[in-house]
Amino acid sequence: MECILIVDDDKTALATARTVLSDKYKVVPVMHGRQALEYLSTNNCDLILLDVNMPNMNGFEVLEKIRQTKGAENIPVIFLTADSDADMETKCLDLGAIDFIAKPFVPGVMRSRIARVLELESLRRGLANRLAQKTQEASFMKEKSSKDPLTGLWNRTYTEKAVNLYLEENSKGAFVMIDMDNFKAINDVYGHVAGDEVLIEFARTMEKYSDDQNILCRIGGDEFVIFVKGETDRKQLEDFSKMIISSLEEEFAKKGYKNNASVSIGIAVAPEDGLNFSTLYNAADKALYIVKQSGKGAFHFFDEKDNKKSGTAVYGIDYVTDVLNRTDSGFGAYITDYDGFRNIYNYIRRQLDRTDIEAQMLLFTLGSDTDMDEEGMDKSVTSLEKIIYSNIRHSDVATRYSDRQVLVMVINANAKNCNDVAERICRIFNEVPENGDKSIQFKMTEISKVGILGLKG
Repeated sequence: MECILIVDDDKTALATARTVLSDKYKVVPVMHGRQALEYLSTNNCDLILLDVNMPNMNGFEVLEKIRQTKGAENIPVIFLTADSDADMETKCLDLGAIDFIAKPFVPGVMRSRIARVLELESLRRGLANRLAQKTQEASFMKEKSSKDPLTGLWNRTYTEKAVNLYLEENSKGAFVMIDMDNFKAINDVYGHVAGDEVLIEFARTMEKYSDDQNILCRIGGDEFVIFVKGETDRKQLEDFSKMIISSLEEEFAKKGYKNNASVSIGIAVAPEDGLNFSTLYNAADKALYIVKQSGKGAFHFFDEKDNKKSGTAVYGIDYVTDVLNRTDSGFGAYITDYDGFRNIYNYIRRQLDRTDIEAQMLLFTLGSDTDMDEEGMDKSVTSLEKIIYSNIRHSDVATRYSDRQVLVMVINANAKNCNDVAERICRIFNEVPENGDKSIQFKMTEISKVGILGLKG
């Protein structure tokens, strides 16, 4: 039942209003403004009928106090007045009353006006709730669209806007780009589920060592960014980078990953190295490149004058030895990127001059009888890589050559043996249910000291 608070110093008017309304509404009668304010301080109601002419505190003064009372600010008010002139009506409406009722009351008019006001208020509350809900949903969707779905960190689009907005008013900050070394090998050897777990752990470690004011972002893949707001001290950034590197490599070790897993960091500082996201990103990326070329697993500050100079990217013999001793699991094919594959290929080709071994090259290509989206093809190629990894020797080498091709170098194998291996891989691939609508074919060629002799198959 809806509740109506009636404020009137006239006992007869109170009694009349109560008689007219109590069969349909809960009626709370009070005789002056202080009683009304006391009631509203601990109770709520759906409508207030407020007499204009009252001693000590008139209706206008009471309404002003009501609008200052928490929880009562939006309760609709109908003024009760014996004055029916236009100036009084205008004043009532200007002060925020939603309507007025002339005294003495006409029961039918009173009921009609109150019912109309309550109906309008119900519609207003409904619309307000729907608007609040839609606003909340829009805010949620906006935040969701700004977050990386896997790690929960901000995505690149949001981070670029946030960094640029911050730097428009504050010139000081540091752009820390973090990249996992040899992350693809984790996916290839341990599977994409393990790879996702590593990325999530990566994000949690960043949060652990970052200030709440910093902007943490997953750019994509295994590339992350921490934008440190405010003036930064080089020594603090060095300590921060060392902590990130050591913590993540400890996590890799705990999980038993033995495939050169490490972390490299490039750092650019605002305003010296740039005053927007794009410039700082490029500077940090160049600094990261120096680390990648110097053995990985370290950090480097961008230096425009001498990109090859860095006090933080100098390594001792113990560190270098440790890096060289990091290997993959030792089982199955050696999985590498294309640049590494090309270097190994050139090395093997040179060795053919000095040995009697034979080496073959296999190129596996996937096709589809139906349209295949990028994600679906990537899953199929990943499936093929796993089959290749577990079905050829650890002395052989494989790399993803294109979005639907895998290239394999089979060492110390003749054409017949290599062909048998390739046919077995194709057969296993076709037996995997998820690969049912995709075709697979291979071509084989012999590697000689002068290069590839020709494709067969």
